[in-house]
Amino acid sequence: MWWTIRSAYGRGWHDHGVSKSSRRLALLGLAAAASVLAAGCTTISSGTGVPASVVERHGPVGPVPAGLATFYSQPLSWGGCSSFATSQSAQSAFTNQSLQCGRLTVPLNYATPAGKTITIGVMRVRATDQANRIGSLLVNPGGPGGSGMELVANLIKTWAGTDLAKRFDLVGFDPRGIGASEPSVRCLTGPQQDAVRSEDLDDEVTPSGVAAYAQQQKQYAAACARNTGSGTAMLANVGTRDVAKDMDVLRSALGDPKLNYLGYSYGTFLGTTYAEQFPKNVRALVLDGAVDPTESVVAQTVNQGKGFQTAFTQFAQWCAGQQQCALGTDPNGATQAFRDLVNPLLDHPILVGNRRLSYDDATTGVIQALYSQQYWTYLNTGLSELKQGSGQTLMTLADVYDGRDPNGQYSNEQDAFTAIRCVDEPPVTDPNVQLQASQQYKQAAPFLDDGRPAVAQADACTAWPVPPTSQPHTPSVPGLGPVLVVSTTNDPATPYQAGVNLAQALGGSLLTFEGTQHTAFLQGISCVDKWGSDYLVNLTMPPTGTRCTR
Repeated sequence: MWWTIRSAYGRGWHDHGVSKSSRRLALLGLAAAASVLAAGCTTISSGTGVPASVVERHGPVGPVPAGLATFYSQPLSWGGCSSFATSQSAQSAFTNQSLQCGRLTVPLNYATPAGKTITIGVMRVRATDQANRIGSLLVNPGGPGGSGMELVANLIKTWAGTDLAKRFDLVGFDPRGIGASEPSVRCLTGPQQDAVRSEDLDDEVTPSGVAAYAQQQKQYAAACARNTGSGTAMLANVGTRDVAKDMDVLRSALGDPKLNYLGYSYGTFLGTTYAEQFPKNVRALVLDGAVDPTESVVAQTVNQGKGFQTAFTQFAQWCAGQQQCALGTDPNGATQAFRDLVNPLLDHPILVGNRRLSYDDATTGVIQALYSQQYWTYLNTGLSELKQGSGQTLMTLADVYDGRDPNGQYSNEQDAFTAIRCVDEPPVTDPNVQLQASQQYKQAAPFLDDGRPAVAQADACTAWPVPPTSQPHTPSVPGLGPVLVVSTTNDPATPYQAGVNLAQALGGSLLTFEGTQHTAFLQGISCVDKWGSDYLVNLTMPPTGTRCTR
């Protein structure tokens, strides 16, 4: 779902893609770019054990929009990555010597390219076969708000030794406002986010509670404008429309005449947006865990609720076969057993150290675990602990989802998530629609029905200080080359049908993975990895109707 802190619709689940995913003409163009690199590359030894600083100028490559020549032709200075780490988890991952990092400069507002600029954090792993290198493979992990730099750092082991690693530079970037990119979107401090998470919810369905919640959302929106660098100017230009433009600047600066891109979850929307703006600049798009660009925010929310209910049902069936299952041995009674276990937290949160596990935190932890079967054991442990009055595991899972480290510091992913969604989608302002959405969500995801009446609630986007820059629509991309869409049958966050719809809209091929998880490519599923790699390297599509299993 797309909501910010909380709403009657539900928690506001991200669509994370990966838990913390003519050839001849392209090769000719890259050969020309390589000759430029040989002539225009400066290396500066660091002398400190970190990768040497290398300055490369490749661009401009490909068409250059009016007024943007300086950006498209800019050099990139590559060096060590440690200083780019913005989270505790990234600090160790970014020390890997195979990683190189730099900054891309782009206009804050593309309508006034001569005005203020911002920078985008970029990370790469060089192709191991430079003589037969196809180009760069840009990746985005979803969210919105996920760090592409952290995705690259986490993919290294999976990536190493593959055909893709030989033929492509793996390139991740932190979209504007996110992670290492500057300025960053910021709304709440760590202690403020802790306070929001621990709040009691028992009065939010009363008229006074609804009014208080609406006021809280206004305060949150104002805090985002106040605490984000460049204020409302940044918020007005932080959406997917502008990130797609940044991607084209990066493509040119990297020396790629055509874009090769892998987008997970929300990253499929970013890839679709890029294709709409720059259809002739696309070589290959892998879109895994599709967001349906035609759906309204309410439809997306309700469909995502259905997806998580399906994943919960699958978990319950698995759990019932374990030696000890917190929800009992009858999967048909799991939804009620779960509600009996977590709903009391509405009135009686439990202590976890000096913090309180709220109903919101408990359900957030559950959602985190439902993204992949790999987390189901932790989910059963967390629910078993809850039966004994302990909330440690569920709190830890919620912290992972919310980007909180053990020191109480948060990544800015939650704040960026809200800022991007508020300009990517028109706000839902009609109370009747808000009420219907709440009712439909409870029906779609009964395991998350807290037993309270549905109410109409506004979210932060209704008070957002800048207007949206895009709206749901059917993409029209005449002249777009073949696109590969990967969709998982029981994907909890981006339902399977969304992938079917996106492949049809883009005239692309659909690769089906039969499983219960969110996204599939480069996650150890040999069939999916084979077809995805064949497509990226050779532009070979899987036969119509291809289905993969583990």
